Amino acid sequence: MFDVTSWDPAQELAPSWNVAPTDDVWSVLERVERDTGEITRQLRPLRWGLVPSWAKSLNVGAKMINARVETVAEKPAYRRAFAKRRCLLPADGFYEWQAIAATETTKARKQPYFISPEDGRVMALAGLYEYWRDPDVSDDDAPGAWWMTCTIITTEATDAAGHVHPRMPLAIAPADWNAWLDPDHHDADELRALLAAPAAGHLNSRAVSTAVNNVRNNGPHLLDAADDDHV
Repeated sequence: MFDVTSWDPAQELAPSWNVAPTDDVWSVLERVERDTGEITRQLRPLRWGLVPSWAKSLNVGAKMINARVETVAEKPAYRRAFAKRRCLLPADGFYEWQAIAATETTKARKQPYFISPEDGRVMALAGLYEYWRDPDVSDDDAPGAWWMTCTIITTEATDAAGHVHPRMPLAIAPADWNAWLDPDHHDADELRALLAAPAAGHLNSRAVSTAVNNVRNNGPHLLDAADDDHV
């Protein structure tokens, strides 16, 4: 689907129906090979939660899972990645939570909704990635010396998502994938134009079980429509 030319079969991720911050997620990105200068399109697992190269700790990534489209090109944590390290994050859909006010008989709660394209296609979420060097590991080639992390760009919610939550991940239209991934594409205005509006729209949303609120729960049953006993 993404015309990937390079991947490591040993880096296999199991399917997840409840991806949480700091989990590894699939990403599609383009890199220039040092030996040949050739640009290859790669499929790689990245840690969700961007850690800027200047960060003192990997832990800051848990607070940087999203980057707002309105400020992503200027904020110090994201602007270098926006200029040089852009990626696509494939997903079947995403969850958002709607605040439900308390009544005389029930407590206030947050109802999860699964939001996905009407046509069932895979979404290509706009993302950025970064490299972070762990200062506590002395050897550059040692496991854990280098980390690759990512963030998802968000925008104002539209369609069904807008009835649930004011923000949503921003999807890139297939016609714009090449321009977004191109590491030689540095024109900030042209890059912003690719993020001007969510791709296509036409989203479905449905209430799902509150079991998704616990990251220890996983499996396809989390996508089942909520019933009266699980809302």
